[in-house]
Amino acid sequence: MARWCYRHRLVVLLLWVGVLFGLGAAGTSAGTNYADVFSLPNTDSKTAYDLMQKAFPERAGDTDTVVWKVEEGSVRDDSVRSRIEPVLKEIGAMKGVGEVTDPYAAQGGAQVSKDGRIAYAQVTFAEQANAVPKDLVQDVVDAAEHARGDGLQVELGGQAITRVQEPPTGTAEIVGILAAAVVLFLAFGSLFAMLLPILVALFGVGTGVFSTTLISHVTNVPELASLLSTLIGLGVGIDYALFIVTRHRKGIQRGLDPEEAAVTALNTSGRAVLFAGGTVCIALAGMLVTNLRFLDGVVIGTSLTVVLSVLAAVTLLPALLGLLGHRVLSRRQRRRLAASGPDTDRPSGLAARWSATVERRPRAVAVLAVAVMALLALPLLSLRLGTVDQGNDEASSTTRKAYDLLAEGFGPGFNGPLQVVVNGDAGASLVTAIRETDGVAQAASAPPAGGITVIQVVPTTSPQAKETDELIDTLRDEVIPQAGVQAHVGGVTAVSKDFASVTADRLPYFIATIIGLGFLLLLIAFRSIVVPLTAALMNLIAAAASFGVLVAIFQWGWGLDLLGLGKEGPIAAFLPIIMLSLLFGLSMDYQVFLVSRMHEEWVHTRDNARAVRVGLAETSRVINSAALIMVCVFLAFVLSGDYGAAMAGVGLAAAVALDAFILRTALVPAAMHLLGNANWWLPAWLEKRLPHLAVEPKEEAPAAPPDGARAESGPASAVHGFVRTVEGEPVEGAAVTLLSGGGRQLDRVESLADGSYIVSVPAPGTYLLAATAPSYGSRARHVVVGEGPLVYDVELAEGEVDAVN
Repeated sequence: MARWCYRHRLVVLLLWVGVLFGLGAAGTSAGTNYADVFSLPNTDSKTAYDLMQKAFPERAGDTDTVVWKVEEGSVRDDSVRSRIEPVLKEIGAMKGVGEVTDPYAAQGGAQVSKDGRIAYAQVTFAEQANAVPKDLVQDVVDAAEHARGDGLQVELGGQAITRVQEPPTGTAEIVGILAAAVVLFLAFGSLFAMLLPILVALFGVGTGVFSTTLISHVTNVPELASLLSTLIGLGVGIDYALFIVTRHRKGIQRGLDPEEAAVTALNTSGRAVLFAGGTVCIALAGMLVTNLRFLDGVVIGTSLTVVLSVLAAVTLLPALLGLLGHRVLSRRQRRRLAASGPDTDRPSGLAARWSATVERRPRAVAVLAVAVMALLALPLLSLRLGTVDQGNDEASSTTRKAYDLLAEGFGPGFNGPLQVVVNGDAGASLVTAIRETDGVAQAASAPPAGGITVIQVVPTTSPQAKETDELIDTLRDEVIPQAGVQAHVGGVTAVSKDFASVTADRLPYFIATIIGLGFLLLLIAFRSIVVPLTAALMNLIAAAASFGVLVAIFQWGWGLDLLGLGKEGPIAAFLPIIMLSLLFGLSMDYQVFLVSRMHEEWVHTRDNARAVRVGLAETSRVINSAALIMVCVFLAFVLSGDYGAAMAGVGLAAAVALDAFILRTALVPAAMHLLGNANWWLPAWLEKRLPHLAVEPKEEAPAAPPDGARAESGPASAVHGFVRTVEGEPVEGAAVTLLSGGGRQLDRVESLADGSYIVSVPAPGTYLLAATAPSYGSRARHVVVGEGPLVYDVELAEGEVDAVN
């Protein structure tokens, strides 16, 4: 397929452009039909909502607030009333608005602050916030803001208002792409090579987002799916293309024709990309285990974007590589290739030195890495899930200003009132008991309707405060049972608490599912028990440390001022499921790219130390570059202005950085050095029963000559030369081994006193020539043997780090 895409590059490019513009036109004309369907069956708050909807259909919807403040005088002044009352009447007459409580009515005295400078009106919609049409909400906002000016401040708050007060879209994505471009240019040194991963990612994200828009017309897809699809699509799209382009460039530098380099890159790194993309989709699908139906649309949107990003990487990318040819290298690299010929491109510099250090001191590296991760994970012990309120919104937003005005005039608990819904007559005793409960600022009972009574309860603390959660538990477990009535605690704050509880209860099943599926995939791919066990443990460590960072920043408030994200609060209840899905998928990507190279070397040499050393030396740089790109993309979402998106971006950036720079670069290779050959152990009975799934291509060995052919006519060819030191001294007794591409030993000799050797070759083809001596390092190279003998000298150096290229 790679060769076909390379040779028919214009056709492939036109097909992708046509698909992107076709989906874009269809999505634009159809419009979005996102549905934030949210339900928590079998919870106390859901029962309260159902009773409210039955008895007070006009009050069962979302309740938002219009709040105003005067600089001088009182809100009761005629000059203020004459501007506010017409606005409230206009809002109340809008279709879809159930009720508007007027502070200027006979019963509205409680809606004016004690100093008379702040007042509010409650606007109750007929539907919940996620179902209220945006056009209706915008009309309410426009009508209220029309009264602003001349010493009168008017702000609006509530969940429905939040949906239309979204910051400009695209800023975070643009910043993330620009940061990724800088990293890619530094890594490649070529403008064209830099553009390739970005173009592939844009095609993958574009087709994914437009497809998700169209799917929203046939199933429930929340708006969150679009944000997460962009977030994950940009990250994996750029990373997957980066891995393939890196392999392609190495092939050209080794002297391969651009077409053969592209085919080889897709047949090696491209396979790993397919496998990695599958692991991400499986991790995302793990969200279905939580049985939270609103996440189904998130799974559909994000998984579709990942699939299309992988498809772009394995079809569009080879076509683009065909258009560029040698220009995928920088001018300097092209000049050096023309002047000096193919580059052996063995690992050197920092990557090789670090790989050798890990091999020499695996225990010290492992202990240091574990200590760092454990220290970062400590804040996790104080994790508290909840839902952030509008006090965390951007300071310039109207929702944040309304929140602050209500807290100033009526107390912090006013922003999150509770509703105790009684099936029957509440009775004075229950209202009195609630008023006397610690943490209650005020409680008032509304006239019953349809056999249902609602008691409005205002806590003394803010909606996201721990004390408010404790008050809800007290009302449910003590106050209501002691009153002997059938009542349920509802309201937005109670729903948020129940959602956090449900999420916490189902989180262990979710984690077990994605770890189990990841374990099975790695078990089949690498034919090992220890490799998938190590990966599962590393994923748990990465998750614990990244959530520790989240708690320290967003729950403890460390550095929030630098991020400009308001005040500290609980960790959003939806974040563990979303973040763990993405984290497990992305960390499996790095595990696959790292271990697949180690596994390839293990198959060739059966030397664990060499396999780990070479695998780390060859992949650490590209993994770290990919991780740095991902961190830039995720951190850019801090600029989105959305507190939840910023929290997810920081958490994922921390997770990817810790996973790539500490776990995959230090702890995993150190542990594999300590475990030795046990890394690749698999019981014989399991080996027979497991299906075969090759991450890297299976290289077929050239056919061996018929029996007796060597004795009668000699080998088809041979490789011969000298084994010498760096100074040119001959190395006697060096073991020189010829291996097939699949790792089968074909011939083995020892060098003579003058360092000479000769190994027989059964037929022309590509082989692996490995040489090692007791007091020197090992050396291995792929050699291409034609019809005649090949002269190949081997140079050994003490403590050399080498790799198969």
